[in-house]
Amino acid sequence: MKHVKGEKYNLLADVIFRPFAWLGGAFLAVNNFLRSHGFLQTVEPPLPLISVGNLTYGGTNKTPFVEMLAKFALSHGIKTGIVTRGYSGKTQNAILIHNGEGKRDIIGDEPLLLSRELPDVPIAIAKKRIDGVKALKNCGCELVIADDAFQHKILGRDVDIVLIDSVCPFGNEKILPDGIMREKISALSRADIVVLTKSEQVTNQELEILRERVSKYIDSSKIFTSRLDLTEWILRGTDSKPARDSKVFAFSAIGSPESFKRSLIQMGMAITGEKIFRDHHKYSCQDIQELCRLAREAKSDFITCTEKDLYNFPENFTWPDEIALVIPKVKSVLNEPEKFFAALTQALRPKIIIASNGYGEDAIGAMLAKKLREKLPESKISAFVLVGRGDAYIKSGFEVESAQSVTPSGGVLKYSIKDLWRDVKAGLLKQVRAQLMDWQKISHRIRTPICAGDVYLLLNTLLGSGARPLFLATAKTVYLSGHWRLERAIINKFTLRTWARDSKSAEQLGNKAIYSGSPIMDLLSGNEILQDSDKKNIILLLPGSRSRACRDVKLLLDSVEILQASTSDYKFKMVLAPTLPLDEFFGSCESYGWNVNKDSLTRNNIIISLKYDSVAKNTNGVKILLGLGGTANQLCAGLGIPVISIDEKGKRVQKKLLGDSEILTEKNADSLANAALRVLNDSKLYDFMSSAGRERMGSPGALDDIVKFACENLGWEIRERVYKRLTPNS
Repeated sequence: MKHVKGEKYNLLADVIFRPFAWLGGAFLAVNNFLRSHGFLQTVEPPLPLISVGNLTYGGTNKTPFVEMLAKFALSHGIKTGIVTRGYSGKTQNAILIHNGEGKRDIIGDEPLLLSRELPDVPIAIAKKRIDGVKALKNCGCELVIADDAFQHKILGRDVDIVLIDSVCPFGNEKILPDGIMREKISALSRADIVVLTKSEQVTNQELEILRERVSKYIDSSKIFTSRLDLTEWILRGTDSKPARDSKVFAFSAIGSPESFKRSLIQMGMAITGEKIFRDHHKYSCQDIQELCRLAREAKSDFITCTEKDLYNFPENFTWPDEIALVIPKVKSVLNEPEKFFAALTQALRPKIIIASNGYGEDAIGAMLAKKLREKLPESKISAFVLVGRGDAYIKSGFEVESAQSVTPSGGVLKYSIKDLWRDVKAGLLKQVRAQLMDWQKISHRIRTPICAGDVYLLLNTLLGSGARPLFLATAKTVYLSGHWRLERAIINKFTLRTWARDSKSAEQLGNKAIYSGSPIMDLLSGNEILQDSDKKNIILLLPGSRSRACRDVKLLLDSVEILQASTSDYKFKMVLAPTLPLDEFFGSCESYGWNVNKDSLTRNNIIISLKYDSVAKNTNGVKILLGLGGTANQLCAGLGIPVISIDEKGKRVQKKLLGDSEILTEKNADSLANAALRVLNDSKLYDFMSSAGRERMGSPGALDDIVKFACENLGWEIRERVYKRLTPNS
């Protein structure tokens, strides 16, 4: 024991146990790697969950600390439950106990103790803790405290609290069985809060040295201290409480018997003898008789043990009259309670992140973020973008957690090897590495992420955060050749649920995928669906969202001149994406002979009005689209606006999606303009293209369904409610 606690080196023990400790450490390292990169699943709890655990084997006062946390939550009107695996229990399925009712052999000593002290708190004992969490939810709980769950990484948690014994924090700092460490000290970096317990049993200098060491892994503002205070004495066989200098014989079967002994000394007891049993030892009648004999021989006034030991006495046991038993009842007390509970409350604030990889996906993600903000106004909602700056999020007031990723082509997955090579030379691989590192910085602070994009985004999120996301599959559909078999396997294996763009794609993706409306059409949220009567005399121009729009705009401008010469019945409007480099764009327009101001482009008698907000807000009155964009083209097609675009690799892919609602022409102004005139002058062709677009794109609804699923099935609404109750003046 002295060897593992670092008090005395034992060469023989070190030689024997070091290989096992090395194997254990290697297993932990591999497990942590696989878990942190999403290869091993972490189960999302349907309730906010606080984990209380430690790094070492042995007592750190978890039981009184859990009791204190539960009482804090109850004082704020939050129905709280506790989940534990128990110790040496025989439970296969989750069982609930109330008011200390149950048998120790089935339930375990610590759950019985907690249940007796917390009669209003249901306690779930389950080998699979997630089953216990679900049982607690079914009985109306709003918050769960998980006892001894820091190493139980399969269970997701909102807050990780790690307790460290100030007297013997890390022993000899070696992994079990060569030491008392369950994992390396560096694991503290996963914690949200660290509490140095038993602070009353060490000097201020020792405490500061320990605090300084722990602060290498977690910010010092998140490190707190606690102590044990005596609240009363439980008496058996006497009516007299022990006084200072009372002679007591101590016995215990706990993780840290030395701590119990120090506590007795601090209470002023004179210890005449001590008997230590293995943690959770079940006492027999013979054990009790032997302890009483030893206490009498030591001329003790009392015999004493911990409160937990009471639950390991023989069933229906009556303490003998030969010597009085006194048990100190203690509670965990924080030295800075206000700061601790403020930190805990902030850690419990729901944190939601939406990841996307493209201008159109950013627009969808920003719309989803707005819907979540309306439903969950107290939650922290942020974005993680793989492409560009995330302007759609920033404009809507959402923080972007990732570093900027601006490439020459404006994307990640390429239709051209040439574009890919240009991006690689511009630092694409460094940007990808930086994104994965950004994920690691925030991964322990967020709940289930939401991905709006393709499988590349899904893998980036999974490898970076380790969390299995909700996936909005905006990039592919059966109309675009569908998802490859490997993509389908990844989606089904590594997502919690997938929303497909259409019903046929949902069928292709399998059981985890559903169709509840088109995410593209959800961009119309807050705008009325375009009716045929709304289509008047506007020709809409979309140069696209990427830097190539600066050179491609000449096609649109030349087409406008041809159209103006052929008919004067139409007006022109151009919507500029927020990702466009406007100075470069306007410079290109001037070089092509157009006059530029903020509101319009003019040349001769032609006026093109300029708009800077979303395409969805600029569709009223639009008759036809000349579009070089992606998502915006699809949105217009879904509104029944015929789309004219150019024949190139990327647009041929889009054509598979839009079908007969889009016409692709040669990449010249004459072809674009003539195609537009043909559609405008042929009412049957126009109506055919209009109805084809509406049929292909479908109706809105996906984003509202995601919000509903997250709030009801993943417990986000409950998390918001708990946070509001804990927040002062809420």
